[in-house]
Amino acid sequence: MNLNIGSIQISFLTFLLVFLGYKSFAQTTEVKGTVIDARTKETLPFVSITVPGTKLGTTTDVDGNFFLKLNGNFQRIVITYVGYVSQTRVITPGVPQTVKVLLKADANVLSEVVVKSGRRKKYRNKNNPAVELIEKVIANKDKNRVEGYDYAEYEKYEKLTFALSDLSDRFKEKKFFKNYQFLFQKQDSTAIGGESILPLYMEEKLSKNYYKRNPSRTKTKVLATKKVDFDPKYIDAQGVSAYMNRMYQDIDIYDNNVFVVSNQFLSPIAPSAPSFYLYFITDTIYKDNQQLIELSFAPRNKGDMLFQGKLYITQDGKYAVKNAQISVHKNINLNFIRDFESNLDFDKDQKGLYYLSKTNLKINFGISKNKGTGVYGERTVSFKDYVLNRPIDDSVFDGPMEEIVQQAPGNPDQFWQEKRHEQLAESEQGIYRNIDSLQNMKSFKRTAEIATLLLAGYKSLGPVEIGPANTFYSFNPVEGFRLRLGGRTTTELSKRYYFEGYGAYGFKDEKWKYFLSATYSLNNKSIYQFPQNYLRASFQRDTKIPGQELQFVQEDNFLLSFKRGENDKWLYNDIFKLDYVKEFENHFSYTVGFRKWNQKPAGSLRFETFEDGLLRPLKDLNTSELMLELRWAPNEKFYQGKLYRVPVPGPEPVFTARYTAGIKGLFDGQYNYHNLLGNVSKRFYLSQVGYSDVTLEGGHIFGQVPFPLLAIHRANQTYAYQLNSYNLMNFLEFVSDHYASLNIDHSFNGFFLNKIPLIRKLKLREVVSFKGLYGGLRDENDPYLNQSLMTFPTNESAVRTTYTLEKRPYIEGSVGLSNIFKVLRVDLVKRFNYLDNPDVSEWGIRTRFKLDF
Repeated sequence: MNLNIGSIQISFLTFLLVFLGYKSFAQTTEVKGTVIDARTKETLPFVSITVPGTKLGTTTDVDGNFFLKLNGNFQRIVITYVGYVSQTRVITPGVPQTVKVLLKADANVLSEVVVKSGRRKKYRNKNNPAVELIEKVIANKDKNRVEGYDYAEYEKYEKLTFALSDLSDRFKEKKFFKNYQFLFQKQDSTAIGGESILPLYMEEKLSKNYYKRNPSRTKTKVLATKKVDFDPKYIDAQGVSAYMNRMYQDIDIYDNNVFVVSNQFLSPIAPSAPSFYLYFITDTIYKDNQQLIELSFAPRNKGDMLFQGKLYITQDGKYAVKNAQISVHKNINLNFIRDFESNLDFDKDQKGLYYLSKTNLKINFGISKNKGTGVYGERTVSFKDYVLNRPIDDSVFDGPMEEIVQQAPGNPDQFWQEKRHEQLAESEQGIYRNIDSLQNMKSFKRTAEIATLLLAGYKSLGPVEIGPANTFYSFNPVEGFRLRLGGRTTTELSKRYYFEGYGAYGFKDEKWKYFLSATYSLNNKSIYQFPQNYLRASFQRDTKIPGQELQFVQEDNFLLSFKRGENDKWLYNDIFKLDYVKEFENHFSYTVGFRKWNQKPAGSLRFETFEDGLLRPLKDLNTSELMLELRWAPNEKFYQGKLYRVPVPGPEPVFTARYTAGIKGLFDGQYNYHNLLGNVSKRFYLSQVGYSDVTLEGGHIFGQVPFPLLAIHRANQTYAYQLNSYNLMNFLEFVSDHYASLNIDHSFNGFFLNKIPLIRKLKLREVVSFKGLYGGLRDENDPYLNQSLMTFPTNESAVRTTYTLEKRPYIEGSVGLSNIFKVLRVDLVKRFNYLDNPDVSEWGIRTRFKLDF
């Protein structure tokens, strides 16, 4: 099982569910059925099924089938379709039921409407008026959006709220909630999330936005922000905000691809959309003194990452979208999503051009798709005070793309009452006050501490917290049974000074290990808060596997104790480090550091060199290094965990460059060398065929060095699938002084499996990977040509176990299935070459734990 902490993508939602700790089972009514033309016996697509007196409802899919889940005592549904006589059906609350509806054509209605219904024919794009209409919308879309103007400026208001949803009276009456009754709120019973909710989070932002088309530039000036602030001991509020806004990005169907809950959906008006969507003209309506064509659309394949819904197209020759109603099919390959609704409204300026005026996105999450407590989120964005095609001075765009120009002045409550584009709903009005009250309650603090220990591994003791819990116990061939206990200070002790440390003991080698660090924050902010600016000194005496630099995990993690094959070549390390870290608001950062490093062999590893034809053991290896690292991650979003920052995947690349200089004679350093490393990683979204995570890396070492100072390529002898390691390479198997590597991990998001009957119900997703490494070793660093260097490691039979890549690249690949039980990925990995090396496996099965949508 892989501890990829990137899987904490839903840690905030998980925290809420664990905090409340119970499931509720409100009475639900599930109605499914089929709507058929009474005369032709053809199924009817996009028939409206509604609950009288509410906004609840659905439509039939392209095969005439529908599914409706209702919470409450509803007893009737109405079936309506243009050109047909409406029907009312009685339903029994709380009982799953199936209905078959035969609709009769209404001759009177048919004679009045523009769009007439006849016998359904096989769907074709050619000579299809609905497809011809959408192609005109596509052809004109650049003229019907803000980006079609030379200049634009406008005010933007954003509101994001989260609440526990689908709560029953039985749930609220739990003894656990005796002191929390003030949190529960009522809302419209027809709304997503049910009648009773528990609001937990809200944030608002007001900004002034500027746009210039040529050259393309944007600027956001944040005028004010307001949000629920959780205690940073338990939750990174800044990271929660970044992650939630990443999930609930602005939906603009004029973009070819739209991001929803970290997935990419093809827009119904993208140029390639007619190849993936079905379109039907289903009605004509009058709205805002305009005649609009109602164009319904749905995926050709119900399991693909595509929308379904309705577009209302203008008939003024501009073919603009006036309104869009968007949802997703219940069979889509998304995790934890019960309901999804989005509405987009567009207005027209005095010149007759259109711009986006309001968007609303509602999503109800739940562990179960049908029952129990869920998490309901809603994002509303509105735009006003548009000024179009008035030139904007270039100086407006100077600096970062987003900057805070002021906070809410004077009385914040009065400011927001005046500036909000719309007033808060009744269920939202007390969120800020209620959460502040909640966090002051002792019972909540106890629950939050338990959840923090379970999810993040730390137990708070005021100015100090103990952890991480998953390192308390581990084992390995060198230390045997290992116990560790550590902790660190918090902002309750100081916002300037931070101390961290641990002690560990191995019962096999009978040695103590420890770590101590002291950090000084130069910007009077937490060192775990962006942007960082601190100076840190640390000393560590501990074991390490040569070449291992694991991301998001610690090597003494209990689950990483389980390894395959021989795993007894380790190091004892004494490392003193002095680092200065500086981050900037544009996500550029640099680190300047000094490291004094003493390495001693452990286990079966030996430091040996030839002298007069005989092997002579070496006690240790000493180096002194200066380091400079540059990193740029434009528009990076992340969640700040207790141990690591967990990036929120996005389309922007991340660049890293590092220069390390070894200095002989400085604090007993034994070697002069220069080590250059460059790394670029990026996620490529490929619309309907998924996405690829691509990493390109290269390194070069100048100077003569022994093998522990070469590039020891990242191997993996655990049973977990590691994205940035070679999963069938043994530890210390390959070394280089110059190399280049390419890693590609591609997820098809179920593109193929979603099209296979029965299989698609499992919601599996296909993954493939390729990892290639090419490198080499100059003669001056080859111990077989230069016997003054340390010899390469060997096994007990004196057989060489460390090699170079002079002849050909190392290649491995894998195919696998992810989203198994929504949390598990299993890969079949194949190693394609260097199969004659000792103790290697050509095939392997690896697993990875990951929570994702």
